[in-house]
Amino acid sequence: MTTIALPLVTFAGFPAISDGAEIQAPVQEIMDATVENWSGDAAEWIDIFGPGKLDKLYSKDFAAKYGEALKHPAMEEAISPFDYDVIVNGQDACPLEGLTLTSQVAADGKEEVVASFRKMACADGPEAQTVSTVRFEMVTEDRKPLIDDIMMENAETKEKRLLKAEMVTIAKGE
Repeated sequence: MTTIALPLVTFAGFPAISDGAEIQAPVQEIMDATVENWSGDAAEWIDIFGPGKLDKLYSKDFAAKYGEALKHPAMEEAISPFDYDVIVNGQDACPLEGLTLTSQVAADGKEEVVASFRKMACADGPEAQTVSTVRFEMVTEDRKPLIDDIMMENAETKEKRLLKAEMVTIAKGE
């Protein structure tokens, strides 16, 4: 009995490692909505920050920052603080192709889910083969994995932007 209890005590202090499918679930829901939005078949645009999604899929900190940014919509009569799709990182895209989700641990030790896809597959030229990457920083709140930040990367310049930092800037009215 002692030999069995000792390993359990040894591991009891370590944080639980999330199951790959469990940690990907919030991101999968966001990506499913984004795929539907750009499919050309969407009857109505699915707001990935809309009612029922913000509290269910995102951390409390993310939701609070979004709420403050929402006080400064991008356009008059807009329902979003953004004037672009934060997942495709633009205002235009084709139906998304080649979507993959990969769970990993970032360099800073945080868990993240990386979504890769081609957003301009219907275009002519080299942009049709360009793979876009979006990183979702994950946290655990109330024993559920939630999206804490979204890092968008410009496929051409490799410039990275954190959505929470952008929301803070928007909330300041800048």
